[in-house]
Amino acid sequence: MASELIISISGMRGIIGENLFAETAAAYAGAFGTFLRQAARSQGQEGPLSVCVGRDTRPSGEMLFSAVAAGLAGAGIDVVNLGVVTTPGVGIMLRHLGCAGGVVITASHNPIEYNGVKLLLGNGIAPPPSLAERIRSLYKEMGLERADAVNCGRIASSDQTDEVHIEKVMAIIQPEKIRRGRYKIVLDSVNGAGGRVGARLLKSLGCEVVAMNGEPTGLFAHAPEPTAENLTGLCREVVRCGASAGFAQDPDADRLAIVDENGRYVGEEYTLALAARHVFSHGPGKAAANLSTSRMIDDIAAAAGGKVIRTPVGEANVAEAMIKNVCVIGGEGNGGVIDLRVGPIRDSLVAMAMVLQLQADTGKSIGRLVDEVGAYHMIKTKFAADGAQAMQTIAGFAQLFPNAEVDRSDGCRFDFADGWVHLRTSNTEPIMRAIVETRTAEAASRYVDAVNAVRKQILQSPMR
Repeated sequence: MASELIISISGMRGIIGENLFAETAAAYAGAFGTFLRQAARSQGQEGPLSVCVGRDTRPSGEMLFSAVAAGLAGAGIDVVNLGVVTTPGVGIMLRHLGCAGGVVITASHNPIEYNGVKLLLGNGIAPPPSLAERIRSLYKEMGLERADAVNCGRIASSDQTDEVHIEKVMAIIQPEKIRRGRYKIVLDSVNGAGGRVGARLLKSLGCEVVAMNGEPTGLFAHAPEPTAENLTGLCREVVRCGASAGFAQDPDADRLAIVDENGRYVGEEYTLALAARHVFSHGPGKAAANLSTSRMIDDIAAAAGGKVIRTPVGEANVAEAMIKNVCVIGGEGNGGVIDLRVGPIRDSLVAMAMVLQLQADTGKSIGRLVDEVGAYHMIKTKFAADGAQAMQTIAGFAQLFPNAEVDRSDGCRFDFADGWVHLRTSNTEPIMRAIVETRTAEAASRYVDAVNAVRKQILQSPMR
């Protein structure tokens, strides 16, 4: 039986040829165009509207671009084709060009059979839940506006994205200081959208770049999520080359994982922590991070006299909290770093630049900087669960720990003196995620065992 197409606050995501087709994407884009037209009219705006569209390198991306462009143009929206670019690049360009919105054709870290259509509003942020539901309703009910032969949208193109993106990143750091470090970096771009612009940024910062999987074929050289088990080749290459560090991007380049100079997989959680250490070295301020992000950022902020605002998972939630609270940095523990001076989207280029700036400022290696941050023990796992099973899992775990401090803004996060557990359903996959972080490995294992026991009781099957 075919799996269900997912439409959520993260947009539309599915399997090409199984539940995601050209006509599906065209209708969804038409719904977005209709939404933008209605929103403009409600504000008394009657002029032409345009939308930037970019895509990652998946072979299905060209087909979906054609469908999305047709859907938007059919609703009377002009389209700016950015070609193969990063997700943060689309967010930057839609504001740079004054567009009403943006579309990113990507399935992020999902395997090659997946693709998706991610929507951005004119501020560069994904629609909040209420607006995402309006777009979804227009799509489901086929309440699409249709432009006539004269007023249908036109399609143009722009090749400025890399240049504008790099310019914005360079403006928030000290390039000359980084150049003096003459760092050697192995960059694994998993044959995705980040290889070209990532290498260009690093070279402009005086780095010697060893490119791995840099060809934009979309035929991923390894599983695309930048986790430890998928980056063993990068770890080996860092040691072989005697590099200063290894950087790994996901296919749409909004996430970054790090390998230190000894070939040790540092991981995604340290990406935000190191970036935050750089930012907070200039003084106190506020940061925003989601509920699943390590307490390392809390420690770093507190040491500088700052504080962290916690949000539900999703970069839009983090970005909105950053804007509301005038945060100096934000992000998520999946390797996503947000600096509003560049854009309100997770950005691997921002992360690379900030980590290199921290190295240049301190004169310390990645390995030493990581060791200074300190360590928690984190376990991330996932399992299949429908809505009812997810609720049962949360309720069962709550019964085991009635004295925990609970946050129910996104699934349920349980805070204890020695750590925390976050149980939530995914916005992009039909699964439930369990994230556990504690001071000791033993404590982390105990909490995972507790989740596993509840899970087994519900379905008589252990977590995978």
